[in-house]
Amino acid sequence: MSERLVTFETDGDLGIVTLRRPEKFNALDIPMLRALDAAHDAAEAADGVRVVLLCGEGKGFCSGGDVEAWSQMSAADFQVQWVRYGHRVFDRLARLRQPTIAVLSGHALGGGLELAAACDFRVAEAHVKLGFPETSIGVVPGWSGTQRAVRRFGAQTVRRMAIGGEVFMAAEALALGIVDRVVDTGKAFTEAKAWAGKIAERGPLATEAAKLMIAVAEGEESAAATEALASGFIALTGDLKAGVDAFKTKQKPAFSRS
Repeated sequence: MSERLVTFETDGDLGIVTLRRPEKFNALDIPMLRALDAAHDAAEAADGVRVVLLCGEGKGFCSGGDVEAWSQMSAADFQVQWVRYGHRVFDRLARLRQPTIAVLSGHALGGGLELAAACDFRVAEAHVKLGFPETSIGVVPGWSGTQRAVRRFGAQTVRRMAIGGEVFMAAEALALGIVDRVVDTGKAFTEAKAWAGKIAERGPLATEAAKLMIAVAEGEESAAATEALASGFIALTGDLKAGVDAFKTKQKPAFSRS
């Protein structure tokens, strides 16, 4: 992946995606977004991977979008190349077939919190700060901070961050439902890995189906999830085999509803 800006590794049935731009607190630019998208491809294609952890190298999980990367863009490029493209990459993370856990060993601010919100679960270390500071520099959250974040954390909590400028420590974020677990500094990866191990023990197909159904209820996706669930069911039937065999032999299929 692009200069190892984002890596994907496997550890048994666990997949680990790591942002590797520690000198910038893993701030996201276009090359990082492309590398993150490639990591999603790798995770989706990894048959034995049942849970994916999203981590940040160094002291920060992700400080959000790199201001230097977008501040010189034209309005049109900012809309299409930055906001819309970033949205697609984050949506892809939210729709990975495997359950995902964000490992917040450092602060998650702006786009970094939007990235964490795209995961199914979040484990934060006690010193971590979370918030949407974008309006302080005259912009708005653009990678689902006013959409997915509202669905997952509630409108009033997002108002307090995006409009009121509040930044929450991990313990406050836990009480508000922004994160799911809080651990001592240095323990987030260990906790997330143990949690992932318990998830991986569950039925993988049932777990993926449950994630899809929750996504539909949440409004994360509808058409693709419905067709995926129906197609998966059909793929297990004798009717599909009969139809494919008949197609190959140029004969009329004998369907049996089996």
